[in-house]
Amino acid sequence: MTIPETMTAVLLTGHGGFEKLDIRDDVPVPEPAADEVLIKVGGAGVNNTDINTRVGWYSKSVTSDTTSGGAKGFETVEDDDGGWGGALQFPRIQGADCCGEVVAVGSNVDSNRIGERVLVRTMIAFPKDAGGVVSICTGSERDGGFAEYMTAVSRHALKVDCDWTDVELASLPCAYSTAEGMLHRAEVGAETVLITGASGGVGSAAIQLAKRRGAKVIAIAGEAKMADVEAIGADQVLARGTDLAAALGQNCIDVVVDLVAGPTWPSLLEVLRRGGRYVTSGAIAGPIVELDVRTLYLKDLMLIGSTYQADEIFENLICYVERDEIKPLVSKTFPLSEIVAAQQAFLEKTYTGKIVLQP
Repeated sequence: MTIPETMTAVLLTGHGGFEKLDIRDDVPVPEPAADEVLIKVGGAGVNNTDINTRVGWYSKSVTSDTTSGGAKGFETVEDDDGGWGGALQFPRIQGADCCGEVVAVGSNVDSNRIGERVLVRTMIAFPKDAGGVVSICTGSERDGGFAEYMTAVSRHALKVDCDWTDVELASLPCAYSTAEGMLHRAEVGAETVLITGASGGVGSAAIQLAKRRGAKVIAIAGEAKMADVEAIGADQVLARGTDLAAALGQNCIDVVVDLVAGPTWPSLLEVLRRGGRYVTSGAIAGPIVELDVRTLYLKDLMLIGSTYQADEIFENLICYVERDEIKPLVSKTFPLSEIVAAQQAFLEKTYTGKIVLQP
């Protein structure tokens, strides 16, 4: 195929509101480096991290929930820590999700990769020089899928062979890898799991992924979406705001998978059994919570933060798709040019599952 010199892409020009999204049709198509592939994007999901990065919610100067600044941004944002991994380089092409076709390869990549349909890892980990690991995020530390074309390191663009559409596959990378990473870190098995924010992209993925591990899933969602969440596979669904201890009893949950945090956070620890595990990868209701340390140590609880993902997390997801063990949950699609409308719909949270952009 003929690869054009320029493309349509959405450039994030700084932290702030929707006005920071610059839709351009004259952006140079990137050239793959020696170890990279060039991908023609077929679909790119919309995620909390895209909006959080745009508005600078990751800055420690921001203490409110993720949606309150979603349209206009936050006045208190500090640029030196406003991105997912610290300071962000602008302009940046966001988009943590990408499904597409390999159309060109770098000099060190086998040309037989051309024509493959691939999913790109959202979370990319590599060793630190001084030990440990560093993680970067597609669409944050490097350009992502809100464009007609993007590059990716070849080993992070994984071939997928299934009957899902590009749009359906584009709903998977960020949400499902985040959910699977949390379950992996908490070593979830055939036990009772409580999932907050269960109608969103990560929460709904966590329901499916916990069920395939044999867990009994109790989910929390808004009343209007409780039936949808039950249809995904939750064994029990509670309305957001329910008194958990009254509804479930204390010390009855093995693992809490939390994406919400906020003012009601202490109630999650109250329902955990002694020796239970709490794992989080989000705080949409607010990052500042109140912890009674006595609850933590007297119940021998384990609190787990989950961002880093071993390579096997994404590889396993590809296998789950190809073995038909999980299903896509796409609520609505928008053309890339309507990214503002897509993010507005995302912030309204009237859907269950994912919103996907199509170039």
